[in-house]
Amino acid sequence: MSKTRLQIIPLGGLGEIGKNMTVFRYGDEIIVIDAGMAFPDETMPGIDIVIPDFSYLIENRDKVKAILITHGHEDHIGSLSYLLRDVKAPVYATRLTCGLIEGKLKEAKVNDADLHVVKSGDEFKAGSFKFGFFHVCHSIPDSCGIYLRTPVGTIVHTGDFKFDHSPVDGEQTDMYKLAELGHRGVLALCADSTNAQNPGYTPSEAVVAKSLMSSYADAKGRIILATFASNVSRIQMAVDAALAFKRKVCVFGRSMVNVVGIAREMGYLKAPEGTFIEPEELNRYRDDRICILTTGSQGEPMAGLSRMADGSHRQV
Repeated sequence: MSKTRLQIIPLGGLGEIGKNMTVFRYGDEIIVIDAGMAFPDETMPGIDIVIPDFSYLIENRDKVKAILITHGHEDHIGSLSYLLRDVKAPVYATRLTCGLIEGKLKEAKVNDADLHVVKSGDEFKAGSFKFGFFHVCHSIPDSCGIYLRTPVGTIVHTGDFKFDHSPVDGEQTDMYKLAELGHRGVLALCADSTNAQNPGYTPSEAVVAKSLMSSYADAKGRIILATFASNVSRIQMAVDAALAFKRKVCVFGRSMVNVVGIAREMGYLKAPEGTFIEPEELNRYRDDRICILTTGSQGEPMAGLSRMADGSHRQV
């Protein structure tokens, strides 16, 4: 057993929703998992986004061996472009996640990032750390848990996950890998635990698909649906329901437009040619043939949904 300590240092996401970031330090070597953001609350007027305090990482930038990303939601990648301005380290993430990260880095004019595309089952080495990725179910494709093999034991970081036996993309959480890791022995489990203290269990995402189909069937006019821009699985359900009821889909909100574009281009969001229309085409279709996807599910004042509701949106 090595006398060097392994330190686990949460810089965000512990005891709160959003800005997920955890530092794992062994000796003079650091691995970072996730670099997320959070949305401001009513006590933060004038603040656009909230990011973790990077001071510790900036002070120890020469020790950072790798930044590992579990999935592409904003609360896990939203502060990466800010971190990479000061901390130069290779970033490891799955294909869709890398695509979303590239879009954010381009927007932030960060041009020298060292991105590595990984897939479930891949394993790498960085200093004293070995790390690997395994698939987990979440509301965005290409989500992974990560295990870190260190000189003092194995850490398992689940990322955001659920045990869903009927996931939208058909890929279940890799319980075989979890069992194998458990059989070998795990020093610490760092697990997503949103609502874990509530009794019961979270239903499958398939339940949402049924609810959407029912709501679409009852809708007489336009449908306006708001969701997180990076919730690709939920967007796929909305598109599938629109197709089932012969509706065209129009996307609003800069982040939503970006994510839908990247996900379609990479094959993670599937829809026949002609499903999506441009905003200027809306007036060519009857209201009962339109489905609008927009940002603003959290009531953000400048997001598409809020502007539609108060009459200040230019096109809706």
